[in-house]
Amino acid sequence: VIGVTGTNGKTTTATSLYHLFEFLGYPSGLLSTIRIKIHQQTLEATHTTPDAIMINRMLAQMVDEGCSYVFMEVSSHALAQHRTSGLHFAGGIFTNLTRDHLDYHPNFLSYLQVKKSFFDALPSDAFALTNLEDRNGEIMLQNCKARCYTYSSRGMADFEATVVEQHSNGMAILFGGLEVWTNLTGRFNVLNLLAVYAAAILLGMEQDQVLLALSRLTPVEGRLETVLLGGGRTAFVDYAHTPDALENVLKTLVELRVEGSRIITVFGAGGDRDRGKRPIMGSTVCQFSDLVILTSDNPRTEDPERI
Repeated sequence: VIGVTGTNGKTTTATSLYHLFEFLGYPSGLLSTIRIKIHQQTLEATHTTPDAIMINRMLAQMVDEGCSYVFMEVSSHALAQHRTSGLHFAGGIFTNLTRDHLDYHPNFLSYLQVKKSFFDALPSDAFALTNLEDRNGEIMLQNCKARCYTYSSRGMADFEATVVEQHSNGMAILFGGLEVWTNLTGRFNVLNLLAVYAAAILLGMEQDQVLLALSRLTPVEGRLETVLLGGGRTAFVDYAHTPDALENVLKTLVELRVEGSRIITVFGAGGDRDRGKRPIMGSTVCQFSDLVILTSDNPRTEDPERI
């Protein structure tokens, strides 16, 4: 069982690992925000990380189906509520940490400490893989008993990647000195793919096979999905719901835009959730867009006009 935790990138990393190991011939399981996969069987997900009883029920079914690997998103809510307690993780991956869920956690420090508790609990025979580009990346490894590794696309780390070229339909990336074309785009996805690559190598997979499988991966649903509209127009669908995620997506579009084109952003913020991030999200969208359309995004019990 490999756990992926962080604010952004969990779904792409966990889902990509699932598909990569399936491509390599290993029946695998997935517990993620979008869906649950039991080898070839698909179930709709209701939570990023299910409750403890559901997790163990799903794991039992995965064992029955012959799955040898399971990749799961581990949310801060799940850690705070001990939903993953008792599970033996063979590895943990940290993606990043930015403002989110402060309607649930008292403050950012509490949010960070909950994330760190996942790595504190890893056994000595597991691996801990952290993103060095995040200022909290090294904090996750403090007092960690597991074998610790780092990844980065901007500096020295145990696992490194370099973007060779970037287009709206993919990127050419150097992993360990070998170039591979991927169907994902956006510099933030370089880190997601690097985490996938590193985890696969740490789990004993051959580099050439891993790179071949990486080239077959496609964008995860709602993660910078490209929709060609014709007439020189392209739509991108992304579920970004934090200031940092919005900035990463929009910066990518700014890099990809052709001269004379406009970036029109349609977005909203959910109701009954962290209100402090809303003005930051609004400012970020206005900074990188030519036209902004504000709309409802699951207002729950809150007045959309107030949001």
